[in-house]
Amino acid sequence: MRYSLSVPTSSRLERSPASGLLLGLVITLAVVVAYSAYIRVQLAGLRKLQSDMVDRGRKDSLQLLRLQNDLNTVALAMRDMLDAGEPYPLVAWSAQFDRVRGDLDSALRLEEQYAEVHRTPEQRAYLSQQLSQFWDAVDRIFLLARAGKETEARDQIRLSLQARQAALSTTVSRLLIENNEAEQQADAQIENIYNGVQRQLYIFLTAALIAIALTSLYLIRSNRQIFARLAALSAQRSDLAQKLIATQESTLRHISRELHDEFGQVLTAIGSLLSRVEKQVPQGAPLREDLREVREIAQSTLNNIRSLSQALHPVLLDEQGLESTLDWYIPMVERQTGLKLHYEKSGAAYPVDATASVQVYRVLQEALNNVKRHAGAQEAWVRLQFQNDSISLEVEDHGKGFSPDAGHQGIGLVGMRERAELVGGTLQVFRREGGGTIVRLVVPAEKVEAHGG
Repeated sequence: MRYSLSVPTSSRLERSPASGLLLGLVITLAVVVAYSAYIRVQLAGLRKLQSDMVDRGRKDSLQLLRLQNDLNTVALAMRDMLDAGEPYPLVAWSAQFDRVRGDLDSALRLEEQYAEVHRTPEQRAYLSQQLSQFWDAVDRIFLLARAGKETEARDQIRLSLQARQAALSTTVSRLLIENNEAEQQADAQIENIYNGVQRQLYIFLTAALIAIALTSLYLIRSNRQIFARLAALSAQRSDLAQKLIATQESTLRHISRELHDEFGQVLTAIGSLLSRVEKQVPQGAPLREDLREVREIAQSTLNNIRSLSQALHPVLLDEQGLESTLDWYIPMVERQTGLKLHYEKSGAAYPVDATASVQVYRVLQEALNNVKRHAGAQEAWVRLQFQNDSISLEVEDHGKGFSPDAGHQGIGLVGMRERAELVGGTLQVFRREGGGTIVRLVVPAEKVEAHGG
């Protein structure tokens, strides 16, 4: 009988989720890179705006305030110069005008540097020309005063110099207003940049969350499909294992019966014939000795065939059940292998289903084979425990031990686990403290109790 493991065609053709996940990762990284570049450009523009517009505008405004303060000082000086009760001559004011002139020139030079971004060269030249014309007028007034023409000099102050000072103050005030307006515009631009960055941040976070959600949903869907395929394959594998084990047991049962019935009967008949012939041969004849020797060989072969038949499939399992079979099997293993086995039974025994009995018997058989072949021990303990809710079989040795997690499980251990699953039981293999291995099989009682038992 042949069994095949069929895999659905769709599962073969279904692609791995790795390509989809890679695409999601690439898209996410592209979004991150694009957003990072956008933020970098925005921050660079913001830094340039703050440096070129706001900072320079504030420094320019400070210099304009300095110019305005100096012009106010000049205005106060001219008012005092025109005061009729002033005891000092006009030339006495030249030192104060020189100091103010030096400060105004210094402030104008700095203001022209900071105003490069805000004003055109013509606008910057206009203020410089006005200030130069104002100082030319101041120089003419002090020349008249030194020439003794103070009345004419005061007239020039009243008619020309005060007007020029007022025009300069008006120009400086207008420039301050323009700077203030430019600063307000820069603040508005900065606010717009911040709002844009904030808006783009929300868009980026939303896109990132959508990408993560889509990738996660795709991953969950792919994982569900993979686990569904694994569950289907596991179910098929379990079904195939059950069929293979059932086929194996059926084959072994057939061979055992053939050996016991056919070959056993033939050898029994040969032994009977040899006994009858031996009786017809006179005592002391050489033929009689040869017949006896052949009869002993036939009997020995019959015993070996019966032992082999029992090893392949004990008839006791079908006739007398699990407990009696183990009572016969364990002493036989002691004789054949030389192991010293300590057999312990506990609990009230109850009938066990024939199918479950075979699986428990095979687990014990494989466990004792492992003790003999791999444990390096000369004795072992076998414990069979009948409980109300389960049957427990335990094989313990004090050998060199075995780790089931070492990554090289043999076919015997795999077979024991399969047989345990067939009867709904659990198989545990673990190291014993102090050295050695314990194999424990626990099968629920409802899975093993024979009908009517």
